[in-house]
Formats: sequence, structure tokens, C-alpha cells
Amino acid sequence: MLEELEKLQLQAFAELESAVDSRELEQWRICYLGKKSRLTQVLRSLSTLPLDERRNTGARANTIKKSLENALEERGHSLETSRLVLSLENKRVDITLPGYPMPIGRSHPTTQTIEEICQVFQKMGFQVFEGPDVEWDYYNFEALNIPADHPARDMFATFWIDSNRGKRNRLLRTHTSPMQIRVMEHTPPPIRIIVPGRCYRYEATDTTHESMFYQVEGLAVDKNITMADLKGTLFDFCRCIFGEERKVRFRCDYFPFVEPGVEIAIECLACHGNGCRICGYSGWIEILGAGMVNPDVLRRVGIDPEVYSGFAFGLGVERVPMLRYGIDDIRLFYNNDIRFLRQF
Repeated sequence: MLEELEKLQLQAFAELESAVDSRELEQWRICYLGKKSRLTQVLRSLSTLPLDERRNTGARANTIKKSLENALEERGHSLETSRLVLSLENKRVDITLPGYPMPIGRSHPTTQTIEEICQVFQKMGFQVFEGPDVEWDYYNFEALNIPADHPARDMFATFWIDSNRGKRNRLLRTHTSPMQIRVMEHTPPPIRIIVPGRCYRYEATDTTHESMFYQVEGLAVDKNITMADLKGTLFDFCRCIFGEERKVRFRCDYFPFVEPGVEIAIECLACHGNGCRICGYSGWIEILGAGMVNPDVLRRVGIDPEVYSGFAFGLGVERVPMLRYGIDDIRLFYNNDIRFLRQF
């Protein structure tokens, strides 16, 4: 029995050295250390041997089993080390080679446009302010000369947030004009500000309308401000954004918080004033609304309209790149299609 165990040990060591992967190691373990292995059968048959022979044979069998287990563990570590070394050799990086180019992030086209608009007005001496997206009814409507029963409220499809005793109080702002009131309440003239920000209206989306969009509001209040100052400021802005040769047109319009109100249009970039489908064959495209601040708005914030006057204007940010690049659907700005965004 002892001779048989010695032969078994020599044979097991020889086969273990020839194992080259984990699959062959597992087969070796089953063969020599498994429940049905020859070594296990020897240990189970010890009870049939005489007492003296049983003691010697059992001790030797356990010693061989322990040595085989240790050898299996060492061989496993050795094969794993060899595998790692081979893998590192195959995947070794040549540090002299140039690295992989990293993709460069870009600002969203709406963000780019806002920054450009702000830079134009900052050069004219305007400061940039931001306001809350969730606004009080007072600032969004009432303080801007739009009381609860005013027909102009029909122009704004509003997202209301809450109400108090049947009266609606808070909403997602429908325009950035509420910041006019907030600034004038706490800042004495002279005032020159622009307010970029998100606006919200509860309406169906189509190629020219979105429920969330960006606006830039402008306000200037000081002594002796006239319509000429408004026209000069917006003429300069339009030519900075759309080109020095671009023609600009002013026409009367109505907004509750300005008097008189005007709409500003530029010569169509597609047909250069000859008339086409984009401009409705008029040769002009409206880009913003403006006007002289209504005296009632000034009185409401404690500014004397007999001493001070001002002008205000507002434009949709997405309209600028749509006109510049011939984009015919405002929804493209918010679909997060990387193919579209990479063009800017």
C-alpha cells in the first residue's frame, strides 16, 4: 500500500507539471484529490488493514494529500503569474506613440447665442442679471400693467403652480420681464440691465413654438431717455448680430408694459428683402418687441416718470440662430441630437 502511494505521488507531480491552464488543473484536482480519486479510495480502505499498517499508511496518505494540495496551489499561482506576464507583454503600450484624441465638448447653440447677445450689450454698458424661473403673479403680470382682468393675459398660456383661496399666486414665468420690476424696486436709476433666462408657456409645440424657451430682456432707465436711444441701441445690436449691411425696420406694436410699443424686424437673410417663403414674401422677419417703459410701471416701483424715462425690449434667443443658419424647427435645439449640436 505504501509503495502504491509513493507511485501515485510521483505520477501526480509529473502530470501537474504538464498542466498548462486552469481547465487542466481542475481535471488534475478531480483525478488526484476528488471524492472518487485513487488517494481518497486508499484513505477509505484503511479500516481493512491491520492496526500497525493502518497507522503508518494513514499518516503517509495524509502527508501525500497535503503535499498534493500545496503543489496544486503553487502551480495555480505560477500559471496565473505566467498568464499576466504574457498579457502585459502582448498589451504593452509604446509610450512614444501619440495618444488617442479626446472629443472636445461644446457649448449648446442656445448658450452660445446667449453669451454672444450678452457680450454685445455689455459693450454698451448693460449689466447681466438673472431671475427666478418660478415667479409671483404680481411680478409676472400685475406690476407690468397686466391685471387679472386684462385681455393681454390671453396672450400667455400660463403654467400655474398653486392658488390661494381661488386666486392664483405662483407660476412658471411666461417672460423674463418680471426682472424689470425686481431690479427697479431695489436699484435707483440709472439702470441698464439685460436678463437672459428660461420662459414657459402652456402651448402645443410645433416648428416655431416650444413650451420652454429662452428670452433676453433688456431695460434702461435714466433721465432724458428717448425713443432715439431705443432705436440706436437696437440698430447697433441687430448689426452686431446679423451683419453691418443688414437693414432694420421699426413698426408700431402693442405691449401692456410699454408705451409706445414697437416691433423690430430685419431684412430677410434668405432673400435679402426680395420676398420668399421664410419671410412670408414680405422681405422682413420680426426678431423682437420693444418700447418706452409705461409711466404706470415706473410709478409702481417708486420711480417718478416726470423725472425718469426708459425703454425695454425682449427677444427669443433661439430665433437668432434659426435666422442665421436657416434652421426651420425650434424643437431641434432641445431634442439632444448630437449630430445637430455638433454643427455649432
